[in-house]
Amino acid sequence: MQSSTPAGRAGRPRSAAADTAILAATRAALVDLGWSKLTLGDVATRAGVAKTTLYRRWAGKNELVVDAVAELFDELELPDRGSLAADIEGVVLQFAAILARPEARSGLMAVVAESTRDDALRERIRTSIVERQKRLVLEGRARAQARGELPTEPDAAEAARTADLIFDMVAGSVVHRTLVSAEAANEEWVRGLTQVLLWGLTTQPTEPSEPTDGQRRPLGRPSPLAGDG
Repeated sequence: MQSSTPAGRAGRPRSAAADTAILAATRAALVDLGWSKLTLGDVATRAGVAKTTLYRRWAGKNELVVDAVAELFDELELPDRGSLAADIEGVVLQFAAILARPEARSGLMAVVAESTRDDALRERIRTSIVERQKRLVLEGRARAQARGELPTEPDAAEAARTADLIFDMVAGSVVHRTLVSAEAANEEWVRGLTQVLLWGLTTQPTEPSEPTDGQRRPLGRPSPLAGDG
């Protein structure tokens, strides 16, 4: 599992055991107390460390909760189930299961809400959660290309853009489904999401037809719902 805590101060070695205890205590406090009542003092008591230990590692509650939630997402693994579709379904079901956990649900929604007025917190979410979990997209795409399921993308910039789109589509869909709509991301729903995603990945893009409304249309793919006529 990757370390989800910031670098310690020079000259004083970090205790991995203390980090683990603090992050676990943070998640337990989120479940028991909720975001609004959680304090660093309560976390320190639960973890069995001094409050100053927390402040040497984290500037405040926001950063601590981001890292505690990020550690949950580090549990995600891309299974090798023999096909791209099955691999995607496997990791999405894992992701949905993590989001169903009270500590992940309350922690993630709280820090996202706080980040709307805190640019530094938004950047921490991006680097600690979003960028780290893009590894799953890169690994899955490379595996699918090796199987011949997906074409290679020789242009590095375009490949990076595609990886970003895949991550945004999957993560955004699952977060919206589970946390916003409060619906279950069950196997049937995950299968449908995977089919839509694979259609976009494997269908060749088409040149846009000339617009009739005086505006240019962006380059896109034909709708999977469109008829043949």
